Amino acid sequence: MFQYFYHERIRKAVATFGTIFNDIHVQRTAKNGSIIDQTKVPLAYAPKDKYLERIRENPSLVDNTKVALKLPRMSFEITSLAYDPERILPKNNNYNKAYGASTTHVNKIYSPAPYTIFFSLNIYAKLQDDALQIVEQILPYFNPQYTLTLKPLSGFEDIKEDVPITLQSVAFQDDFEGSLEQRRTIIYTLDFGMRVNFHGPIRQDRIIKKTTTDVYIDKTTLLTSGADSDGLYVKQITTSNPANAQPFSDFGFTTATEYYGDSSQWKHIFN
Repeated sequence: MFQYFYHERIRKAVATFGTIFNDIHVQRTAKNGSIIDQTKVPLAYAPKDKYLERIRENPSLVDNTKVALKLPRMSFEITSLAYDPERILPKNNNYNKAYGASTTHVNKIYSPAPYTIFFSLNIYAKLQDDALQIVEQILPYFNPQYTLTLKPLSGFEDIKEDVPITLQSVAFQDDFEGSLEQRRTIIYTLDFGMRVNFHGPIRQDRIIKKTTTDVYIDKTTLLTSGADSDGLYVKQITTSNPANAQPFSDFGFTTATEYYGDSSQWKHIFN
């Protein structure tokens, strides 16, 4: 049942999600409105709790690994995956593509399994204005969703999928209360759902260029059609036209019918 394949769908989803938020800036302005400083907000894939622990860690002059992180910053992570039955397609639907230069095989892939990947984007700031600048640069694009067009499969460049990313909730947390030694961190958490499709293995199937169909028609059916015969055997052979047709080229079919027995009584049935 199972065979090895890996389309990197989750890996690509993580990279795509992170790319959306990797060019956000905050500005510091003077009273007259002039810009004093503009800083790009760092973004990392990291669990919220671990990232907070890193932010709150006291710097050390002895241990070089203990360095206070400068705020504002952002992190994101996958929180869960869920099957999406609303987007299910018939399982026998398939897509074919030429298998290199082969004239006898094609690549075939069947309908994908629809899932929603849930992400959390966490915004950390020391100043409320920094956090609000970041949030306001994100919210207008999700009304309530932002849609990207991606190529999900290597080797199937002509397959494109619309990937909606929906903003589901926004939460706020301010841990200002605490000891004087504790560093204040303002946190906004934005929860998103990304709709993706998980494709199965790519199969190599043979190209059918000729079919042979054997048909038997009993006497009762023939009498109904006005033929007086004890029964009829017919062989129908269908071939591609031209015979050397290439996959996905413009071609037709030629059908030849062979009758077994005296056809004078029932040949008109097939004409």
